[in-house]
Amino acid sequence: MEILKTKADMQAWSKNKKKQSRTLCFVPTMGYLHQGHVSLMEKGRPLCDELVLSIFVNPTQFGPNEDLSSYPSNIENDLLLAEKAGVTAVFLPHKKDMYPEHFQTEIKLQSLPRHLCGKFRPVHFAGVATVVTKLFNIVMPDMAVFGMKDYQQLQIIRQLVLDLDLDIRILAGEIIREKDGLAMSSRNAYLSEAQRASALSLSRSLDLARELVAKGEKSSALLRSKIEALIHSFPETEVEYISFCRPETLEEIEVIETKVLLALAVKVGKTRLIDNVLINPGR
Repeated sequence: MEILKTKADMQAWSKNKKKQSRTLCFVPTMGYLHQGHVSLMEKGRPLCDELVLSIFVNPTQFGPNEDLSSYPSNIENDLLLAEKAGVTAVFLPHKKDMYPEHFQTEIKLQSLPRHLCGKFRPVHFAGVATVVTKLFNIVMPDMAVFGMKDYQQLQIIRQLVLDLDLDIRILAGEIIREKDGLAMSSRNAYLSEAQRASALSLSRSLDLARELVAKGEKSSALLRSKIEALIHSFPETEVEYISFCRPETLEEIEVIETKVLLALAVKVGKTRLIDNVLINPGR
């Protein structure tokens, strides 16, 4: 497994592989890897000749009062997990190499970022779209894998690739959960033992919604009310949003008659957690 720390080295490596007609699969991350990240690598590994992982905590996707300075990191463990998962190369760029002095370009989507997390994190998805485009241009992958836990991000990357005519196949990785249902997240490391118990309110809310829709409930407003009550029955929880929306456009749905995305953002203590599920009322 090779470790590449500059854009020039990563591009040279990828160009060399392409000259050999090797296919590249790419998994971009911000590090502090867990089994969810590993599952993305395991999904991509059999589909390509070379598997590339990037680890870069992207400053442009963090707002002024968010956790950029405290985002967890364990590069040594990340590299061990990457090697075990069959990663061929790890791209470990420095912030000054990714965003040199006088950097001034930003990529924004018009509609998708207006929903869900984008309402509360106004700079976030422009930062995501910009850094992912840069990473695609540096790594030059044939395919890339993104997790479904951040469903909005996945949709934005799909739209970005479509709109900019990028010849990259986007694959979706399933949400990986702990045995008790908590969606795996690097930010789970912030939770105290008591807060972790409260964090289970997210997955239990998804289960409740599925159960109620299966019984015939179609009103998003009623479902939101029941979910909010459940979440707030747990200590230290604060609902940021509960959204029933169209999976493709993320536009709100008031009456559930076809497949719907239920997406949640909840603060547990000071830690902001997200989760989601696709619900099909016909099944």
